[in-house]
Amino acid sequence: MESIQILDAKKHVGETVQIGAWVANKRSSGKIAFLQLRDGTAYFQGIVVKSEVGEEVFQLAKNLNQETAVLVTGEIREDSRSKFGYEIGISGLEVVGESHDYPITPKEHGTDFLMDHRHLWLRSSKQHAIMQIRNEIIRATYEFFNKNGFIKIDPPILTGSAPEGTTDLFETNYFDQKAYLSQSGQLYMEAAAMAFGKVFSFGPTFRAEKSKTRRHLIEFWMIEPEMAFMHQEESLEVQEQYVAFLVQNVLDNCDYALDVLGRDREVLKKYTKLPFPRISYDDAVALLQKNGFADIQWGDDFGSPHETFIANSFDQPVFILNYPKAIKPFYMKPHPTREDVVICADMIAPEGYGEIIGGSERAIDHEYLLEQIRAHGLDENEYSWYLDLRKYGSVPHTGFGLGLERTVTWLSGIEHVRESIPFPRLLNRIYP
Repeated sequence: MESIQILDAKKHVGETVQIGAWVANKRSSGKIAFLQLRDGTAYFQGIVVKSEVGEEVFQLAKNLNQETAVLVTGEIREDSRSKFGYEIGISGLEVVGESHDYPITPKEHGTDFLMDHRHLWLRSSKQHAIMQIRNEIIRATYEFFNKNGFIKIDPPILTGSAPEGTTDLFETNYFDQKAYLSQSGQLYMEAAAMAFGKVFSFGPTFRAEKSKTRRHLIEFWMIEPEMAFMHQEESLEVQEQYVAFLVQNVLDNCDYALDVLGRDREVLKKYTKLPFPRISYDDAVALLQKNGFADIQWGDDFGSPHETFIANSFDQPVFILNYPKAIKPFYMKPHPTREDVVICADMIAPEGYGEIIGGSERAIDHEYLLEQIRAHGLDENEYSWYLDLRKYGSVPHTGFGLGLERTVTWLSGIEHVRESIPFPRLLNRIYP
């Protein structure tokens, strides 16, 4: 008898198999017990018929506690009524690990309670589906960049300098000097691009932002490509192709998860149509002012209501181009005909999910960058290696960063970013 995962059930219809699983829920009606089971790949139903298994096995099935681990033996059958589509008619049942007084019951629980029990909450069907979508986005990311000629480079997590200043960084002692947890691998990816042409990184980043919004995490993961001999418009094409690729792969490979989450596939399909719309920062401010946002003035950064309105005006992800120089980091390339803006773009997701990508063309003039480092009050000695990149064969280059958790939140259609990562780190929360 073969041991399988239920995800492979379609290959074993009519066969008797063994599956290791946990009991998520159960109900019984006299002579039949219905077990809701999960094996780590999907939720599925097991049916125990008293007349087929005998009194002892039937009573065992009826008395199983929530989250008891079991080995079930039985025949795989199609089940058109369930989201998964298959069930197992159980002929044998063995308890592997008992569970008593499982704290997360089928009733409603408050957010704080669920976050305190995140190590168990991950077992629920909705959280399981979100993690499947997260996994698909990660898998598709590697596929996209590998097939487009990028090489993965891993930047350090401990750094002596910061791409965007040290205001929101976690400081630590690095023997006899200060170090910081990385807020971005970008500067190191620029160095890598000068060695390899097209590179990308994928790793954790940290922001000590005292924010409680539904879009912010303290620790999150970023995908950061960098491309030599490339200008901003070419980068925007890579960005939209990448995002459309992610959406298409979620549609193609996450049917079960999308069903569990109730995500509208027709809405997602709109996000695969290219090109994505583009609007300048100037025009975005004018659009907002015209539509009742009296609080926004030229030079202000956009908040959540502003980004939501702009995105919903296009019904697709939208690029906002060329922000004011004063509100962007020091490394961005100045606009060729304007002193007040830089060559950059943020991609804003529709449905109120905000910025998922930030990117820019990088400044390549050594003296300009040195001037900007000084103007931002940064220690130029800490950036001497970065300035070297402009002394030894500097070329036009551009890059961007996509926030994994915001993308998971958007494609899953969930409300809060805290559910998009297995163990979220939030303001005032580092447990479990």
